[in-house]
Amino acid sequence: MNTHHKIHRLARLILSSVLLLAAAACAAGGEPAPEEEGLVTSSGFACPEPNPRIEFESETINIFTWTEYVPADIFDCFGLVYGVEVNVDYFSSNEELYSKISLGEDIDPYDVVHPSDYMIGVLIREGILAELDAEKLPNLSNLDPNLTAAYGNAANYVVPYQMGTQAIIYNSDTVETAPNSWADLWKPEYEGRIVAVDDSRVIIGAALLTLGYDVNETDPAHLEEAKQKLLDLMPNIRVFDSDSPKTPLLAGDVDLGIVWNGEAFLAAQENPAFKYVFPEEGSIIFYDGMAIPVTAPHPDIAYAWFNYLLQGDTNWLTLVDYPYTNPNKAALEYAKTNHPDVYEAYISSPITNTPAEMFDKGHEVIDLGEALLLYDEIWTEIKQ
Repeated sequence: MNTHHKIHRLARLILSSVLLLAAAACAAGGEPAPEEEGLVTSSGFACPEPNPRIEFESETINIFTWTEYVPADIFDCFGLVYGVEVNVDYFSSNEELYSKISLGEDIDPYDVVHPSDYMIGVLIREGILAELDAEKLPNLSNLDPNLTAAYGNAANYVVPYQMGTQAIIYNSDTVETAPNSWADLWKPEYEGRIVAVDDSRVIIGAALLTLGYDVNETDPAHLEEAKQKLLDLMPNIRVFDSDSPKTPLLAGDVDLGIVWNGEAFLAAQENPAFKYVFPEEGSIIFYDGMAIPVTAPHPDIAYAWFNYLLQGDTNWLTLVDYPYTNPNKAALEYAKTNHPDVYEAYISSPITNTPAEMFDKGHEVIDLGEALLLYDEIWTEIKQ
């Protein structure tokens, strides 16, 4: 667990303790306070009851999700309120997710996976995801349709979770010439000073944009140009990191980064010198979701997980731990009423509360079918 996560869990521990003491003081006639009757995680977070409570027969749920993406307290609470075992494995790239679940031969396959952007299309096309039963997802009503419309027909297979941008962060204390575009990252003065997410579609996409091409380019000649362009960028990239790209930034190992907006927000909270830049060519946007593989051994419990994570009184924790652009209007309303400081920090920041015009100017990476092999080949050569 990283330092930032520990700090926030400690903050919630203090908050929960205060709430427990206040509730105890208000209890009259010897009646126990509601919080004393409820379930509390090891960090001290008081678990909300499922609303609604979903019936299922399974005793275990197996989840495969991104590193640093779902607050630990939500996992813990789900296990406590339903009395089930929660097993969680983590991946750091869409490609890692695909390689693990595409074979369909896991001894203990997953009930829930969290694919992102183009990988959602890949998994649907290959028949790896089960079609969802919307009637079992009453808490879909908590989502903002203005944001979730971007999922299109994929919403038949995935429950929207978070979305956001992938753009540039830099340390204004150490970077003399601030970048304004993807093309700026090729400057010689940035040699050995950049951290980049370990994501082929993002990095190749950024190179394509500097050449005036689309992030979903399939012309082999144009992709060859992008590969040569990236070979020129490699001296500037010190490390690829999709587990926690903010970590080398905060440690001072690098001064700039190609990162997700949630990571940029957390870095800026710890050190305001970090600035987030939407490149002139447009950022690369992403949409994440939760889905059920067709091989899921416990699909009934997956619906309980989806509904619990969609509750405003659980989902608001993402605004603290992993603050990407959140399409859950119930979570925002809950935070606004109960944790206004968290809400204000989120809503006032263009990093997390992404301006509509920046989404409109952004570029979405999509499933390219067999052309994805070209991207894999380029990525292999670049990384070598």
